[in-house]
Amino acid sequence: MSDQLPGGGAELSPEEIEALDARWSSSWTPDEVAHRLAGISTPWCVAAGWALDLFRGRRTRDHGDIEIAIPEAGFPEVRDRFPGYVFDAAGSGRIWEDAPPETLAAVHQTWLRDPITGDYLLDVFREPHDGDIWICRRDETIRLPYSEIVHHNRDGIPYLAPELVLLFKAKHARPKDQRDFDATVPHLTGAQRATLAQLLARVHPGHAWLRGL
Repeated sequence: MSDQLPGGGAELSPEEIEALDARWSSSWTPDEVAHRLAGISTPWCVAAGWALDLFRGRRTRDHGDIEIAIPEAGFPEVRDRFPGYVFDAAGSGRIWEDAPPETLAAVHQTWLRDPITGDYLLDVFREPHDGDIWICRRDETIRLPYSEIVHHNRDGIPYLAPELVLLFKAKHARPKDQRDFDATVPHLTGAQRATLAQLLARVHPGHAWLRGL
């Protein structure tokens, strides 16, 4: 992904930003996403808050949307699973509707939109990678095989390793992120706690969450 935003797109007004919650209110569940992506060769996993619920084995709170992570090169295969829908690029308070490849190359978030209702259903994170090796967009020296970072719940739904989910949540540490941290840490293994502590110290030195690990 480029460090510079592409031209074009539309800057969302405060009213449009506030209306996004309603536009995401029909977003899919992990089960629905897994059904639609069944059989694809591209590695993918549920990310963010839903991933922590899949890790803990139950839904613990409401989710305003659903995010999945995929390697950037796998996006065409994912896109082909959704004929009749449109992918918008999103970043820094702007939206590029039905984004062309050059725009997609500059941002990592891609919102799947129903063109009839205007509702958003799925947020696709297109991640940097080197073949089968995932690269952390917060620190490109952090590189891990997809086989290690993608876990599965008892129904076979793939989700991002919880220690990595919490690493990404640590940047903003909003109230819901703090609640997710507090609810998840007791379920982490010793190795997962150690990994999270190591990554936090590397990416966010001195982060308050380090005291809870």
